[in-house]
Amino acid sequence: MSKKHMGSSVDDFLREEGIFEETQARAIKEVVAWQLAEAMKKQNISKNKMAMLLKTSRTQVDRLLDPKNDITLGSLQKAAAMVGRRVRIELV
Repeated sequence: MSKKHMGSSVDDFLREEGIFEETQARAIKEVVAWQLAEAMKKQNISKNKMAMLLKTSRTQVDRLLDPKNDITLGSLQKAAAMVGRRVRIELV
């Protein structure tokens, strides 16, 4: 078994593999989609009701909740507002 990565961090490994940014983006999308779904569940807001509140289709709500999709910041902000949350983004 190779010990090339022994003692290195997962971030270091992902950078060496050239997939750090892609993996970070996917993880962020997964967390945001989960947070939105949990906020909807807590407030008993179904996908159909969320679509009505956002004045969009149920399919669009499915896209919002699917981390495989890219969504606009505006769409995310509107959805967050419907569940009493807000979006905060910062560059680090």
